[in-house]
Amino acid sequence: MRSRKFLRAEQLGLVFDAPGLVAGVDEAGRGPLAGPVVAAAVMLDELQPIRGLADSKALTARKREKLFDEIRAKALCCCIAEASAAEIDQLNILQATMLAMRRAVEGLRLKPAKVLVDGNRIPVLKVPAEAIVKGDAKVKAISAASILAKVHRDRLCLAMHEAHPQYGFDGHKGYPTPEHLAALRTHGACPEHRRSFAPVRELLIP
Repeated sequence: MRSRKFLRAEQLGLVFDAPGLVAGVDEAGRGPLAGPVVAAAVMLDELQPIRGLADSKALTARKREKLFDEIRAKALCCCIAEASAAEIDQLNILQATMLAMRRAVEGLRLKPAKVLVDGNRIPVLKVPAEAIVKGDAKVKAISAASILAKVHRDRLCLAMHEAHPQYGFDGHKGYPTPEHLAALRTHGACPEHRRSFAPVRELLIP
């Protein structure tokens, strides 16, 4: 006869792997010195397959833009969420990323039975979740989420460039390139810069 402990473990496993809608989650913008970190959650529709889904970093900007529109049109539901530069400074980049992911999942119109997250960490959620290393190249729903998050953040960078053209956000997307660091030294930080990141913080020290 099986022990109660064994039965509880078996039941937990059955619940965790229960069939139902699966959401893929990924983020964009952890490394840049400015702007929000963006996360997306996507539930794909098996009846409307999308060709060409892959890790957003492996796709051209033109292909990402095309897939962005197709994902939005064909997915069962999706949600894009952010954690601001101020929240990143307050919480740290890891916790702000988890916050953006949680917001994306909670913003879905449908409740997933399970959430698959790219990487090795998962946010605190009210549904079962699993972290998958390099999931953006392995799981189509995560690939779709990576594309939504990347395109959305790139568009935010274009808006930041329009507001603060002296930094060149349209080119480096906020990453610490030599050009960006030179602009920081010349112009100081703008409101979109993450004060807790070392290259920015060091400039603000009197």
